[in-house]
Amino acid sequence: MRFAHVIPPGTDDPRLILVEGDEAIFVDELFDGAPTVLEDLIAGGDELLARVRDAATRGTRHPLQGQRYASALLTPPVILAIGLNYAAHSSELGLKTDSTPTVFVLWPNSLAGHDGTTIWPRTLSESVDYEAELGVIIGTPARDVSADEALDHVWGYTVVNDITARDIQYSEAQWSRCKSFDGFTPTGPFVVTADEVPDPQDLHIWTVLDGRTLQDASTGQMVRPVSTLIAHLSKSATLLPGTLISTGSPGGAGYSRDPQVFLRDRSTVTVGIDGIGSLTTHCRIVG
Repeated sequence: MRFAHVIPPGTDDPRLILVEGDEAIFVDELFDGAPTVLEDLIAGGDELLARVRDAATRGTRHPLQGQRYASALLTPPVILAIGLNYAAHSSELGLKTDSTPTVFVLWPNSLAGHDGTTIWPRTLSESVDYEAELGVIIGTPARDVSADEALDHVWGYTVVNDITARDIQYSEAQWSRCKSFDGFTPTGPFVVTADEVPDPQDLHIWTVLDGRTLQDASTGQMVRPVSTLIAHLSKSATLLPGTLISTGSPGGAGYSRDPQVFLRDRSTVTVGIDGIGSLTTHCRIVG
């Protein structure tokens, strides 16, 4: 199944839709007490998901085209990001892949939706880069799970663009701020349930910036697969339902190119993962 948050005309409140082909079904219209946001659907577990699936066969269809999207997740308990999880990306940034995953936190204000505009001041950075990443959404609490058990705790997958101010990244000892400007974590547009992604390490991942393909890889090139990342993270803290894990970016970053390629004023960048979706962000630099 495929879900998204959209913002209907005349309101600023996102609503959860079930996506079937080029049509949308508003989940909160299916039955009394139906979830209005994805976090509530995840909290309801398999029973609620099955009820939504059954009721959707009788739901009213609306055109998907023209919908305005919000972030795939609205209020995740935490956004965990993994750095240096593709050897090519580590090498091109001149950074070493450590013996354990590089983990940092993204701030919730950075979340943004598909086809939105991300704005940042020129005085803060003119070295802003793109990073296509597979997003993993936890469905059931995971505490000290093994890699063999880890994928059983995944609710679904989405697309993340881990936008990064490289000059700030290289000037500070932590990576959260350089990746957490307002709108620097676009997600979506869709969340695909885990049953539709039999192998998260067999997905084509890519980036197109202003019509030019700059990343073109496979999630099979991860240094540590999704299952290993979940197992590692769960050793020190319970991964709560709705947690978003951004699993790292492949090679092809603009910072490493000669000449360097950064997001410019009025750039359009699309990151995508085959079978999950493509996520577009429009860029504006002000000041």
